[in-house]
Amino acid sequence: MKAIVLHEYGGPENLKYESVPDPVAGPGEVLIRVAASSVNPIDYKLRSGEARSYYPLELPAIIGTDFSGIVREVGEKVSGFKAGDKVMGFGSKAYAELVTAKATDLTLVPEKLDLIHAAALPLVTATGEQLITRGTKIQSGQTVLVSGALGGVGRSAVWTAKKAGAIVIAGVRKAQLKQAETLGASQVLALDDSAAMEKLGFIDAVADTVSGKTAEMLLAKVKQGGVFASVVGSPANAKMHPTVKIEEVYAVPDAKTLRTMAEDQVAERFVIPVDRMVPLSDAGEAQAAAAKGGIGKILLLA
Repeated sequence: MKAIVLHEYGGPENLKYESVPDPVAGPGEVLIRVAASSVNPIDYKLRSGEARSYYPLELPAIIGTDFSGIVREVGEKVSGFKAGDKVMGFGSKAYAELVTAKATDLTLVPEKLDLIHAAALPLVTATGEQLITRGTKIQSGQTVLVSGALGGVGRSAVWTAKKAGAIVIAGVRKAQLKQAETLGASQVLALDDSAAMEKLGFIDAVADTVSGKTAEMLLAKVKQGGVFASVVGSPANAKMHPTVKIEEVYAVPDAKTLRTMAEDQVAERFVIPVDRMVPLSDAGEAQAAAAKGGIGKILLLA
């Protein structure tokens, strides 16, 4: 098969499109012909070496986290899937034409969800959902601010918090306020507007996806006994706010929740937008584009 192989840490030009041996499904695993995989920040952090302290790669390595595709074979002790099924999930080594994954980490793609677009969902929806349910543990009637609300993780967090009955503040840049109104949050807030930030009172929780100085400012807005949950690490000033509980969230596969979030997208209750689709061979250029920021996901077509 063809795959994107990283031989040494470095820039996006280090991602090479090469022939590698086909993977084999072991017990409890499924072999999938990849339709598409998506580009996520963790992918280029792995490629650059930024994440090596907590997620070292054994080079040469195939990176890539989430995917959609068609089942080619099932391993021993697998039930619920058969050859020809359309599936999606997240795991590892997804920048490839073939991938193996634990059957328990996969779910069937809803009938009305495009197979290619399904690749945009697994990691960001799991991360956003768990940022709320495992991180903030927000309850009905409480107020939570989601920073970076227009990103894939942010959108998923906003929707999950809304389903929980929370009062949701969508935090975005000032230039994005109009677009953020489409999220259906109770309020939209420009995080780069100092006057607007000063008017923000104390809140029950923050679901952070942006880090940096913005996260430090938002931490000061969490009431005593509240929660600051983040998928990008603790704010640098965390020790200055000992009465706020800090929760760092790292997503784990959850096939049941993925299926629910996918069905919610089909029903247009929320959306994970796709910016562009490019050939797998252009993974380096796709990562470079993704690292510059943007709203929609970039998908790699295998």
